[in-house]
Amino acid sequence: MNANETHCMQFLRDADPDRYLSVLYAPEDKRGALAALYAFNAEVARIRDLVHDPLPGEVRLQWWRDLINGKEHGAATGNPVAAALLHTVKAHGLPRTALDNYCEARIFDLYDDPMPSRNDLEGYCGETASAMIQLASLILDADAAPAHADTAGHAGVAQAVAGLLRLLPLHRRRRQVYIPADILAAVGASAAMVLDGSDKAATRRAIDAMVALAEDHLSKFEAAAKSLPATLRPAYLPASLTRTYLKKLKSNRSDAANEVADISPLGRQWAMFKASVR
Repeated sequence: MNANETHCMQFLRDADPDRYLSVLYAPEDKRGALAALYAFNAEVARIRDLVHDPLPGEVRLQWWRDLINGKEHGAATGNPVAAALLHTVKAHGLPRTALDNYCEARIFDLYDDPMPSRNDLEGYCGETASAMIQLASLILDADAAPAHADTAGHAGVAQAVAGLLRLLPLHRRRRQVYIPADILAAVGASAAMVLDGSDKAATRRAIDAMVALAEDHLSKFEAAAKSLPATLRPAYLPASLTRTYLKKLKSNRSDAANEVADISPLGRQWAMFKASVR
């Protein structure tokens, strides 16, 4: 790894332990590029936490979009993640459109607008988590990756929905709800109920419905994963932890709205090791 890629790995260790660990299972000559891609994801995902208003967040996102589309503003060399990402995009021929669409989808994070529907949620997850898996797959094996786009789609949606549920307590503090309005309505809940905790039973029903959505995509991913070539498996290792997280959420369903559902570092390592040898 070069210095920028090493910086990305160090950043990932704390910012995204799941993806950090998965990089270690990749071939050595692919690790730097994966670290750059995942560090970019972590940087963009945390923008909401770094700004007080949406506008500065949109400015940061536009900076990344300009960078991706070739308008570097002379600043990439001073940003190790940006420099590493540009190198990775060029070295592996990653589609800039996918990265730009990723940034566009992340605009939703900056606002407290409701998620309108399940289809909108699946689209958001597809442009973010699924896109990360597809891009990582292109880094690992560009020839094999396109044939498994549907697998990446299901894996990313399952992973992202579980991740949104895990972060529900944080989102509630922000006054932000990712549970789609149509799912809330179907279980007799509302965004207001989730935010103010006025109807805990309704919130639990909404969480259960989201878990069911994640499990539906996870089952499709796990069935398709049996045909994944070994070269692509490291790209799917973060998503392979989804069932472990869902079990944690279900065991903690009575307090999932108030307590982040996490697993221990040892539990994470063991779950990923098991996934890596299947």
